[in-house]
Amino acid sequence: MTEAMGAVLTYRHELGMNYNFILPDLIVGSCLQTPSDVDKLRKIGVKTIFCLQQDSDLEYFGVDISSIQEYAKKCEDIEHIRAEIRDFDAFDLRMRLPAVVSKLHKAVNQNGGVTYIHCTAGLGRAPATALAYMFWIQGYKLNEGHKFLQSKRPSFPKLEAIKNATADILTGLSKNRVRLMWEGNNCSLVEVSGLDIGWGQRIPLIFDEEKRSWILERDLPEGRYEYKYIIDGEWTCNKDELITSPNNDGHVNNYVQVHGNNSEDETKELRERLTGEGEVDLSKEEREKIRQFLDAYNE
Repeated sequence: MTEAMGAVLTYRHELGMNYNFILPDLIVGSCLQTPSDVDKLRKIGVKTIFCLQQDSDLEYFGVDISSIQEYAKKCEDIEHIRAEIRDFDAFDLRMRLPAVVSKLHKAVNQNGGVTYIHCTAGLGRAPATALAYMFWIQGYKLNEGHKFLQSKRPSFPKLEAIKNATADILTGLSKNRVRLMWEGNNCSLVEVSGLDIGWGQRIPLIFDEEKRSWILERDLPEGRYEYKYIIDGEWTCNKDELITSPNNDGHVNNYVQVHGNNSEDETKELRERLTGEGEVDLSKEEREKIRQFLDAYNE
């Protein structure tokens, strides 16, 4: 794996599929590239291939997913399942996790054997899905499961997305309206990226003649969102809005904290506990409620 992933956890597609056993019956890895990879997984007992890639991921690396799916179908002793999550997008991960883990849970129960969960590099979406499964279904505390997963495969699962998805299941999805504003009329186009659309997409702001400002209003579920303005093609932060601390690369973003509109103290306390910084665990009743939700989920 070290050779395939590189010293700083970068993905090298040309070195082929790489993976790690997280548990005896659960593997997290990178994407299958050819039908022959199906046979490699069959030899180690894999009964379910669980693919989180989108078509754009496959196209970028020239992976012919149809040939892989067709070959797996012919084998009859292994099932190939797709459950797409957008790459580098914590919000999409949060929104998609309940449906994805529900599909994974049902596949594991039906097929048995070893399950292979993969995205493209096996560093973000796949470990996050595996960790949510360990947390929701297998009884791990979130931080405990994260530490254990990291000991098997160093990776970058987005814990905040898993925490918020957990709270969404148990408390409901509450939304509030957010207003972003860029002042000034000395530009021709103002857009924003991040928020709930990910860094690969942009939303244009509307110019308000009376206020002489560019404005975006958007309903967002409870949570913290980072974003950046794009002014006539130039990425920049708004100094009049909240700004993050520099990340490891020295970059900063604007951010907004969206609060729920539920006035019940018990619901607020539950979400705060589930999305806080300390050890996150579930009670027996909460875990059963999540299991029932996943069992009943129909996409």
